[in-house]
Amino acid sequence: MREINQSRQNVIRIVIGLAFSILIIRLFFLQIASSQYDVLALDNAVSKKVVFADRGIIFDRNGKSILENTLTYDLMVSPNQLSGLDTASICKILQIEKEEFHKRVIGCIIKNGRYRPSVFEGALSDEIFVQLQENMYRFEPGFFIQERPVRSYPYKVAAHLLGYVGEVDSTILKRTNYFYQIGDYMGLSGLERFYESTLMGKRGVRYQIKDNKNRIVGSYENGKFDSVAIAGKNLRTSLDIDLQMLAERLLKNKLGAIVAIEPKTGGILAMASGPTYDPNLLTGNLRKLNFSWMLRDTARPLFNRAIKGQYPPGSTIKPLGALIALDEGIITPNFGLNCSGAYYGCKRAIACEHKNPGHASNLRMALANSCNSYFSHIYRLAVDNPKEQTTVNGYLRWKKYMNSFGLGVDLGVDLPSEDNGLIPDTSFYNKLYRNHWSSCTNVFLGIGQGEMQATPLQMANVMCIVANKGYYYTPHFVSSIDNATEDEKSLDQYKIRHEVTKIPDTAYNVVQLGMQDVVDRGTAYAARIEGIALAGKTGTAENYGIIYGKREKLANHSWFVCFAPRENPKIAIAVVVENAGFGSTWAGPIASLLVQKYLNDTLPSAKWSEVERIEQKEIILPIVKAKRKKLDSLRQLNIQKQKLINQSISLIDIPRKKENRPQLIFLTHCVAIKTEHEEQFI
Repeated sequence: MREINQSRQNVIRIVIGLAFSILIIRLFFLQIASSQYDVLALDNAVSKKVVFADRGIIFDRNGKSILENTLTYDLMVSPNQLSGLDTASICKILQIEKEEFHKRVIGCIIKNGRYRPSVFEGALSDEIFVQLQENMYRFEPGFFIQERPVRSYPYKVAAHLLGYVGEVDSTILKRTNYFYQIGDYMGLSGLERFYESTLMGKRGVRYQIKDNKNRIVGSYENGKFDSVAIAGKNLRTSLDIDLQMLAERLLKNKLGAIVAIEPKTGGILAMASGPTYDPNLLTGNLRKLNFSWMLRDTARPLFNRAIKGQYPPGSTIKPLGALIALDEGIITPNFGLNCSGAYYGCKRAIACEHKNPGHASNLRMALANSCNSYFSHIYRLAVDNPKEQTTVNGYLRWKKYMNSFGLGVDLGVDLPSEDNGLIPDTSFYNKLYRNHWSSCTNVFLGIGQGEMQATPLQMANVMCIVANKGYYYTPHFVSSIDNATEDEKSLDQYKIRHEVTKIPDTAYNVVQLGMQDVVDRGTAYAARIEGIALAGKTGTAENYGIIYGKREKLANHSWFVCFAPRENPKIAIAVVVENAGFGSTWAGPIASLLVQKYLNDTLPSAKWSEVERIEQKEIILPIVKAKRKKLDSLRQLNIQKQKLINQSISLIDIPRKKENRPQLIFLTHCVAIKTEHEEQFI
């Protein structure tokens, strides 16, 4: 019996010893071997504050800052420290309902975790910021205010090319292998996106000690572990901000695009897309709301038509047809055609605007009068050239010329999402016509119609090639980067001279003179400028669209391309105005004003009345105008609804009395609005 008790005692001693040993080992692991709780303790005692770097400033060619920084403030939340919060008060200041408050907190937890600070409301308005500053002691430690640099556009123009920044989301985090952190901002479009690595700078970190009540009491380790934010680098561009403002003014109330380039360098002087918007709308606390409305606008103000709008170039392509025919030796400058008002070389007649005898008696006359018969005929001569043996080979040769002129290919401008346009390959026609086609099948390519598509940027670049007599530099905005590193010297690609298919200067000389005839005594007579030799070409491009599910003929697009002065070109321009009719009616005068403004640095007082006339003219399809009007009405309705919601929140604390029932009044008003506009509610 005594032996059994002794055995039990030994077992108990062993169990107690093992338990004690495990406890000792665990304590050793937690307190000495593991740093996990050191980190947690440090997090409780030390506050880590991210210091956002100023993004680089963007300057125009004259040193004017066209995109700069200003300070804004974000309200940050730490979800794990929200206990005991006066929710009603902070909702009242932020003008949101409690349901929205809880929704935002949950969203922050899902996106960034319970223990990491997240942006609860970004870009606080001045009114809300002041109220929060006065009452912040009531909302700490769950909430705190953090300053952040935000972009500012002092001239309120160039939205499409400058771009905008926005907070990174989970998709961007994964795509960049978590290079960014939640709360970071990055360029999402335009130059902001293309030069993101240069403009972004480097964020800094500041560590501060907290007391037992979570209040900041000083710097941690005298700033030993702090890092300084490094500002992004500045960009110097070729943009002329005064020319840009005039271009956007001339496109007001219209759909279309303008691109102006310096031929000798490829530097873009102006790029406008209509309709546009004030880029400051996408920087404040109403950014998401403004973005959603613009996204729904049927006129697509967010769409950069200068690099993504694809249009049939119409007669603006005819100078290239002339250069090809001269280079191939199928015509001479004296080659003429007896046109009586239409081209009858194929089954379907191609009409001309001119019927008078002699309007196509030579190349220069044909260019000045934009004779469709002449250029349809020389297109067929090029494609059916006996030297090429077959029509397929002749067409491929013609297409090679067009690609060398920068059509149907990506030019490589320093903006994201540039479109290529379209010069169809032979496989397209082989498939469409089952290998049975001829020069008559696609004869409309000779006059810039048919399947051909070009962007305004491409057509402006074509004018640079004609002006330079056979070469161009890749169109670009940024001419230099302040304090650039070796990795940032990729701008060298914009200094490479691109030689197109060798065509003699004599051919370019004839075409240039013909384009000057267009302005001096031809279809663009209204665009002439006293004292400036302007070489240009009008274009009236047929336009088809889908209206209520049916393909219908719409108003023609108005084109004008030009360069000046002819002898020493300093500017090349392409203008397209959608659904505006003849090129000489609207596109020509717009280009003429821009050329005069750039070369003379001003406009005569008499010309400003012409600017006002063009600015006030509205040229938008009725169906697009109707949809925009309906959308604007809906937007105003929602603004009214939000005001009522804000009024109701401000009345939350008022007791409900029989003689004063603000909540009931608010609800009745909302019901009335919803009943009247049920189909328009978001």
